[in-house]
Amino acid sequence: MSELTPPPSPPAAGLAAKVLTASDGVVAGTRVDRSGEVLETLLRDAGFHVVERRVVADGVQSVGAALRELAAGFAGVIVTTGGTGFAPRDLTPEATRTVIEREAPGMAEAMRAVNPGPGRLSRGVAGTVGQAIILNTPGSPNGARECLEAVLDVLPHALKLLAETPTDH
Repeated sequence: MSELTPPPSPPAAGLAAKVLTASDGVVAGTRVDRSGEVLETLLRDAGFHVVERRVVADGVQSVGAALRELAAGFAGVIVTTGGTGFAPRDLTPEATRTVIEREAPGMAEAMRAVNPGPGRLSRGVAGTVGQAIILNTPGSPNGARECLEAVLDVLPHALKLLAETPTDH
């Protein structure tokens, strides 16, 4: 980093987060929501207060409706897991695009870049709606962890910008 660019701030107390798992298998009770557990733990360890965790079936309608509910009046980060691959029911990015107002392609690119092999198969997007940031991560626990870790350090600053809180730049 140059002298003109300060390092990202560590997560501060008071940051809020929500986790949404999109999985037909978890809804049906045939799979355990390990990636949701990983995301919740990672967020808490980084100083975020996880205020809600939810599971919905795959699909544009179900995921889109859940994201709209989770984002309504919320200032924080909403991390999804599942539905970012190539299977016919993997529609989380399409659902996310129906909700977000602005895309954040740098975050999505950073999340894909952490694992250049399987990362190339992720169709996840990132964006904002109101004062919330929505991030799509893969359904695998390791993929979800790697993707969130790739952007976790910039989330506090991004949330401050969304809230129009004064920053150091």
